[in-house]
Amino acid sequence: MRIALDTNILVYAEGLNGDTKRQSTLDLVQKLPQDLIVLPVQTLGELFNVLVRKAGQAPVDARLAILYWRDSYTLVETTAKVMIAATDLAAQHQLGIWDSVILAAAADAGCRLLLSEDMQDGFTWNGVTIANPFASSLHPLLAALIQK
Repeated sequence: MRIALDTNILVYAEGLNGDTKRQSTLDLVQKLPQDLIVLPVQTLGELFNVLVRKAGQAPVDARLAILYWRDSYTLVETTAKVMIAATDLAAQHQLGIWDSVILAAAADAGCRLLLSEDMQDGFTWNGVTIANPFASSLHPLLAALIQK
């Protein structure tokens, strides 16, 4: 089962919400099957923006973080097919376009889960279920993965 990570997971792993959140995020990601994790390219762009604009990192340092994530996991491109699916998703379900791009890319990559604290926990679209990995009650698919 493929798993996509939303931008906020990468942001937390980079330590922008404190050491406790960073460590819990890193622990979570390490429990997941590494070869099944994918990153929508959109998440890298959003992470770069957060690192530079919100965290005040130099662009060269933010770039190094992006390259680390790129080298660590399979990337899912934002193709024309993904963008059109994202506009359909945004129009039909009132999601923001960039969240829709991430979800559409995850669906295009054959993911079953998209880990996100920002999107609606439990929402399923085109076979992808959004799961909040920090919820008090984990989605059963995610719970099964991290208990292995």
